[in-house]
Amino acid sequence: MAGGPTTPALVVAALDAGVLAFLAAGYRSAADVARDLAEVRTATTRPVGVNLFVPTLDEAAPEAIAAYAARIGADPADARWSDDGWDAKLELVLRERPAVVSFTFGCPPSAVVDALHERGIDVWCTVTSATEARIAANAGADALAVQGAEAGGHQGSYDDTDDEPLPLLDLLREVRTAVELPLVGAGGIGDAARVRAVLDAGAVAAQVGTALLLCPEAGTSAPHRDALRGDAPTALTRAFSGRRARGIVNDFMREHDPYAPRGYPQVHYLTAPLRAAAREAGDAQRINLWAGTGYRDARQEAVADAIRRLVELV
Repeated sequence: MAGGPTTPALVVAALDAGVLAFLAAGYRSAADVARDLAEVRTATTRPVGVNLFVPTLDEAAPEAIAAYAARIGADPADARWSDDGWDAKLELVLRERPAVVSFTFGCPPSAVVDALHERGIDVWCTVTSATEARIAANAGADALAVQGAEAGGHQGSYDDTDDEPLPLLDLLREVRTAVELPLVGAGGIGDAARVRAVLDAGAVAAQVGTALLLCPEAGTSAPHRDALRGDAPTALTRAFSGRRARGIVNDFMREHDPYAPRGYPQVHYLTAPLRAAAREAGDAQRINLWAGTGYRDARQEAVADAIRRLVELV
């Protein structure tokens, strides 16, 4: 997960536990990602992955963003579009050659995929539909991270629509009939039984994020950890970033989601100062509590113990 939880310590612990782990490059500069990658490689020689955000189109309506800023008490000047350092991060991964580069929010151009392949780097793409799976396959992806409706954080869909996302097991079966690529199931996976179900549905591996958020190696904030120990429901919302993402329902989501415009990443940057202040104050009602539907299975345990628990039925 981008935005703090995925620390180099978490990645190293997961790698040492025998799984493939990814550094989250989202919302971090290329220099920050380079330092994270160097820290991981100093600690372990195991192959590591890096996840990049594919830039979204600048389609936000300025008047809608301004109206939302007024509603939530934010400075409209904070809203801006960004490509999240796309070119610099591509240069970084081409130079540093992680084992895998995965992409979220879209499929990179075939030329990018070809360049990564020429450097010996595997390419994975997050998909949320059979149509997206075909696009990624045609671009030359080596594997697909199939993200079901249960996933915490942002939906990795190529178009941010209001369509109802498919549950993971249904989506895996649909994608499996559309393409002949290795599939990695993602979304709501918090225990060994769910891992087993994902493999039985045609995936070659399971991808987890929320399941590790209470591990001491994760950079999860204190108010976020407190919420993960509760029992509130999760829901998809645009309230924090302008793009649909699943999190634990809190006051900010309830008050503002009906009015949140479709406008990523402008709304993300608009709400960032408000969320930072709330996080510093320990206020879980005003921050994005990204979590999948299986978050109640997360435990306060070392990453190695969490991994052993998740794979005990494999």
